Amino acid sequence: MSLRQMEYFVTVVEEASFTRAAEVLHVTQPALSHQIKALEKAVGGALLERMPRGVRLTPMGRAYLPHAELAVRSAAQARRAARAAAGAEGGELHIAAVHSVAVGVLPDVFARWSAAHPGVRLHLHEYATSESLQEQVERGTADLAVGPPPKEWPGSVLPVGEEEIVLVVPFDDRFAGRTAVALPELSDRPWIRCAMEPVVHGERFLDRVCRRAGFRPRTAVFTEHTSTAVRMAAAGVGVTTAPSHVVRGAVGEDCVVLSADPPWKRALTVFSRVPPTGAAEAFVELLRRYGGWSAPTAPGNGTCAP
Repeated sequence: MSLRQMEYFVTVVEEASFTRAAEVLHVTQPALSHQIKALEKAVGGALLERMPRGVRLTPMGRAYLPHAELAVRSAAQARRAARAAAGAEGGELHIAAVHSVAVGVLPDVFARWSAAHPGVRLHLHEYATSESLQEQVERGTADLAVGPPPKEWPGSVLPVGEEEIVLVVPFDDRFAGRTAVALPELSDRPWIRCAMEPVVHGERFLDRVCRRAGFRPRTAVFTEHTSTAVRMAAAGVGVTTAPSHVVRGAVGEDCVVLSADPPWKRALTVFSRVPPTGAAEAFVELLRRYGGWSAPTAPGNGTCAP
C-alpha cells in the first residue's frame, strides 16, 4: 500500500463520493477506483461499501481510517516542516485553537503574521473544547495547537501565559460599580450556561466552583456558543462566565466584566507533535509577544484549571 492510496481513501471518505473525490484529487474516477481496489487488496478486505448514492465505511474501513488519516496528515506536516526549516516563507501553517483563543486572541496575531510573513498562509482549525482540540491534533490536523495544557501529551508543550475566566453582567446590575465579586454573592442569580463550558475532572466548571461556594447554579438559558451567552448576560437574562479575551476582544464592551474573588485563571500553551521550527517557531514567538496574556499566577493564588 502507498501513501497516495491512503490519501485517495481518506478523500473518498471525506467527500462520501468517488465522483467528488476524483474532482478534488484531479484524477479520473476509474483511476481512483483502481487505486482504492489495490489498497483493499493490500489490506485484505473491503474498506468501502459502494452505495447507490455515495459510499460508507465497512467495519474494516472504520478501523483503518484513523491510521490512514494520521499517515496522510503526518506526511503533509513533514512537507510543511521541511519547507519551514528552509525559511519561514513560501508555505502554509495549520493552527488549531479552542474557541476563546480563536475569537479573542488570534485575529490580532494573525493580522501581525500576515504583515510580517505574507508568503506563509495560515489555516485555522477551531474547536469548542480542549478535549476535541487535543484529539484532532493527535490525529495530525494541525502543526500547532493553542489551548489549555494537554493531558499526557508526548510531544512539545510550550507555556504562553494565562487567560482569566470572568463574570459578565448587564450595565444596570447591582454589582456594576465593582471590579470583583465573591461567588456566594451570586447564589440567588439565574445563569447562562454554554456548551463550550470547560469540564474539570468530569464536572462542568460552573457546577464545580458553585458547589465549592456552597450553592447550585440555577440555569436560565443554555447556549451553544460563548459569544451568545455573553450577549444574553449583557441583556440581563442572567450571569455568565467567559474567558476575558472573548468578552473584551470579540464581543465588545456593552456589558460589565467582573473578576471572581479569588480570580479564576487557566494556563494556556502551544503544543505540537514535534518541537516547532522555522515558521512554526516564528508563530509561537509572535503569539507570546502579542497574545495579550497575563503573567502566570503563583500556585494557590486563585488559579483554576478549567
